[in-house]
Order: sequence, then structure tokens, then C-alpha cells
Amino acid sequence: MFGQNAVRAPGSLTGFGRRVRAHCEVGKLNTIGTAKQQSTQRVGFLLMDQFTLVSLSSAIDPLRVANLLSDTELYRWCLIASGEEEQVSSDGVRVKLDHTLADDVQLDLVIVVGGIDIEQTVQKADLAWLRKQAKRGAQIGALCTGSYALASAGLLNGYECSAHWDCLTLLTEQFPGIEFNTHLYTIDRDRLTCTGGTVPLHMMLAMLAKRHPQSLVDGVADMLVCERHRSDAEMQVIPMWSRKVDVQPKLKEVLQLMEANLEEPLPLQDLADYVQLSRRQLERLFLKHLHSTPSRYYLKLRLDRARRLLKQTSRSIVEITSMCGFVSTTHFSRCYRKYMGVSPKSDRVQGVPEAYQIFESELPPEGAELAN
Repeated sequence: MFGQNAVRAPGSLTGFGRRVRAHCEVGKLNTIGTAKQQSTQRVGFLLMDQFTLVSLSSAIDPLRVANLLSDTELYRWCLIASGEEEQVSSDGVRVKLDHTLADDVQLDLVIVVGGIDIEQTVQKADLAWLRKQAKRGAQIGALCTGSYALASAGLLNGYECSAHWDCLTLLTEQFPGIEFNTHLYTIDRDRLTCTGGTVPLHMMLAMLAKRHPQSLVDGVADMLVCERHRSDAEMQVIPMWSRKVDVQPKLKEVLQLMEANLEEPLPLQDLADYVQLSRRQLERLFLKHLHSTPSRYYLKLRLDRARRLLKQTSRSIVEITSMCGFVSTTHFSRCYRKYMGVSPKSDRVQGVPEAYQIFESELPPEGAELAN
């Protein structure tokens, strides 16, 4: 049995909710009808001590709304941990549990919700329970730093996966045989892993899209005020102030150089020469601490600036192409679509609130370097 967090009969909708459900009903005979015939998917969230509450809620809400809009119990979930009655999140909120590890719970999907000090909070009992669920055939996933638990249990061998940037160095050092990436999330066969924060919302939307009609997925996104579904091709931004960078002054210098030279990108050899490293040494430094090659990271910085200009100014795509160091609009559009999951033109059409627009006078003039 699932406890008090399990889904009950879907409630009534009013206003906007009814309109979204009506939108989902359009293809009901051909699509939603087949979704209704699927058995209820049983999802268990394994909460680590000091788990991140925002990641948990971002993963549960898409399931709740999918049930609501389809008027069917497509998903049923429960909260599990090694404790007896409750688990404490990283912000001190105490969450009541439905089950402990000792309960015999049948699950189709198990998701580990990580958080602070994951290396200390993962216990042998957690790992044994995860292995048992995987052996039973359950899909396995992780949010935030939860990938550490899966790796420790040997459940990521042969898979590509994502994790919060604060945990990547720990993961790559302890599990060199596992392919960790810097993407926001990764769905690799029966493994689902993502970074953290509100990114689980986007991963769950991608999971829903594999099982249900797009009309239902779009309805879920609309109800959760998700203006843009972020793709698994997008990379998470690893901030310069990360402690991994602070202890590497040469790396920090290179990052500052990159940010100051986005319009006219510096050759990799010039960057290496500036900090008195060989090109190979610089590449190893980036791979070790930022889990990316220098060229790939440089490209991401330029694309991030391009997106800000697209969203917050009226500069043309041709101007933005030049301001962000791309040789042609074709090259810029191809790179943008690959990393952002949408074309520059389509991304701009979605717009941003007027309050967040930047006046043209606040932008650096053409040809000027960005300040540090």
C-alpha cells in the first residue's frame, strides 16, 4: 500500500485548468484514450537525509498534474527513507514518510533525491535497497546529488548520467569508469538523472513525452507555468565562484579572459600561454574541474550571452551573431539549436516580461569587450 502521499481521485478543475483539460481532450480518441489504458505507474522517491525539497516537488508536480488533466491515475507515488516516520530536508522541513526500507513496496520507478553532504548521508542500507529494486526491474533515477547513491550502488555502470555541478568532481574522482556529463538531465534507457533545483520538472516532462500524447505534456507544462521545456542537450552553468575554481587561480584567470573576450574569442593556445600552461595542461584543468573542454565551455559562455541578448534586447540576430563571436548566422543558429534545443528566432518569439528588458543604452557598444 502507498501511504498518505499517494494520489487520490483527481479533483475538480476551474477556470484555466478546465481550458487546459479541454485542450488535452482534443485528441482523446486517438491518443489520450491509449494513455488511459496504461496501468498506473508506481513511483517511489528515496529521500536522503538533507535532501533538496525543491527538487522533490519539481519531480512530483508534473505527475500530479498529469493525473489531474487526464482524469486518470496515471501515476501514484510514495516517499521512502531509512528513518521510521519522517525525513528532514536541507531547509529544515520535516516530511512524513509513507514507507521505510524494510517495507516490501512494488515500484516501477525509483528516484533518489539527494542533497547536502551526499557522501556522508548515503548508507549501506540505501544501496542494498536500490540494488534490490533494480533487480526487480524498476527504472532507476536520481535528482540533484542523488547520482552519487546510484554510482555507489553500481547502478550507473555503462550509463551516461547527469548530476549537480557541486557533486561532479566527487563523482568523477570516485567513479572514473562512469560517463558523467554536464547536461541538465539525461535519460539513458532505464536510467533518469538530473542536476537539481527546478530541472527535475523538465526531466519529468521529457519522461511524460515518452509515454503520453504531446497534448497532455503541453497541458502539464502550461499548468505549471513552464514557458519553455528545456532539452537534455542543454548544459548546466558551472559558476566561477564554485570552490572547485577558487582553488585554481590559473583556471579562474582563463575564465575571466573568456568572459572578457566573447565577441572576438581568443585561440586556446593564447589562453594557455597567458597563464603559462601548455595547451594540453589547460585542457586537463578544464576536464578535471569543469568537466568540459575549454572550447566547449567557451562556446557555452557565448551562447549564454546570445540568449540574454535575444531575450532582453531588440538587437537583430545578425548583430547578436557578431557580438557573440560567430562567423555567420548559419553557424550561430546551428550551435544555438544544438545546445538550447530551439532556434534563436523561436526562442526570441517566446519573449520575456517587460520588467526584465534591458535598454539598448545599457549594452556595450559594438566592438567593446565585456567587463569582468
